Order: sequence, then C-alpha cells, then structure tokens
Amino acid sequence: MSANEQPPAGDQVRISARVDVVQAEALRIFTEEIDRWWRRGMKYRVSGKHRGILRLEPGVGGRLIESFDVGDKERVVQTGRVLEWSPPARIVFEWRPVNFAPSERTEVQVEFEASGGSTVVTVTHRGWSRIRLDHPARHGQEVPAFLRMTGLWWSSLLTSLREYTA
Repeated sequence: MSANEQPPAGDQVRISARVDVVQAEALRIFTEEIDRWWRRGMKYRVSGKHRGILRLEPGVGGRLIESFDVGDKERVVQTGRVLEWSPPARIVFEWRPVNFAPSERTEVQVEFEASGGSTVVTVTHRGWSRIRLDHPARHGQEVPAFLRMTGLWWSSLLTSLREYTA
C-alpha cells in the first residue's frame, strides 16, 4: 500500500509511545532486547507457562521467534519474518500467530522518529481486513471491538518498552 492510499475499513491499528532514548538506541532495544521488554504470559507469548526466549533476527528475512523447553525438547515457534529493515527509522515484519493458516498474515510496521533526545515509536499493525471475520484470532469480536482490543494490546507492549528504556 502506498503512503497516499487509505487502508480498508477495519484493517489496522496504530499506537505511539515516546521512549527516553535516541532513535538508533530505540530501534536497537526494540530488536535486540525484545525478550527483556516484551511482556510475558499467555496474552503476549506462545510459551505460556514455559519460560520462553523471544528473538527478532536483524535484516530482511530475519525471523521473529520464540523458543522454549517442553519437557526435554526445545520448541521454536516463528511468529513473523522481517520484510523491511531500514535502521534507524523503520522495520516491517510479517505477523502470523500460531492459529493462522499458511496463507494468512498481517504486517507490523514500527517507525522510530527522533524527537530531541527521545524517540517516538509508532506501531502500525495492518492487514486485518484480509483475515476472515470469524477467525479465532479475532476472539469472536466485531471489527471495532477487535481493533480496540488489538490497540490496547500493542499499547501495553509499548508501555513496557517505554518503562524499560526509562
């Protein structure tokens, strides 16, 4: 989608937060220290009750993965793949929860805008209009309620990032 095109209704959420680090450091923390600031628990992680490690591999093609032990075996779950890597200003990655079919995906764009000695981090999660309305990822919610819930979810994560960088 070009910058001038409007997304279809019900397609995206956009959330911003200011973090007290410079632009390049904000991107570095978002990507390299993702396991430290990303919230834990069933709402935010695949690992559930298991202690997982979340990683975002740098560069186009890098994976967003979570690894955790189940019994004596390590399980690795890929939630996304980096589609664009433009430090220090922007990254875009595919987002595919575990209940998505192979052809289903959304995209997360993260922009890092310098603002004095701090950075405004803006997450745009788009592509929801391509996901059927009765998909389990929507939790049975109508489009406005689902987008509100998704916005609050990302807001909680960006709050965690902001607190981590303080």
